[in-house]
Amino acid sequence: MYLIFKRIFDFFSALFLLIVISPLFVVLAIMVRVKLGSPIFFKQARAGKGMKTFGLTKFRTMTDQRDEKGELLPDEYRQTKFGKMLRSSSLDELPELFHIIKGDMSVIGPRPLPIKYNPYYKDDELKRFDVRGGLITPDSVDESPVISWDKQLKYEADYAENISLLLDLKIFFSVFSILFKRQTSEYGSYIRKELNVERSNITK
Repeated sequence: MYLIFKRIFDFFSALFLLIVISPLFVVLAIMVRVKLGSPIFFKQARAGKGMKTFGLTKFRTMTDQRDEKGELLPDEYRQTKFGKMLRSSSLDELPELFHIIKGDMSVIGPRPLPIKYNPYYKDDELKRFDVRGGLITPDSVDESPVISWDKQLKYEADYAENISLLLDLKIFFSVFSILFKRQTSEYGSYIRKELNVERSNITK
């Protein structure tokens, strides 16, 4: 029953928020175009509920600089102050409201991750795919602005196993704290090693 209520809440809250912030959305789109160039949006295949693939959309936070072979430079060379601000404030994630309305995502749930990570989850971590991915993630309750992959994925698996209204409320009110901590840390500059790289030599 709660999952039905959760989906109804997701749809109407995301629709309402999108209408309210539409002027900010337009301003950010213009700023991204001016400061980072085209395209305005970053799109990537992500794994949602049941490992179903969908194309997640965010505002770009990096430039499109390439080397002499035409290949993109590493992330750390393509970052800008504006992009760091978008990331640390989570404003880059506002386009995900469209995914919540569509049903690909929820307001609260595990972070939708690239499909290239699919072979690298431990067995108990696969529980995270029992629910929709979210804009606000279970690790928001953690005191650290940046956490390890193991810790993040455990939060997400535990969330999927124990999903409830009380848990969602706890995570929702924790997000304000984590956003403050991100603003006072180097979160926007931090580049975590990709899960497939970190676990390339580790078996389940």
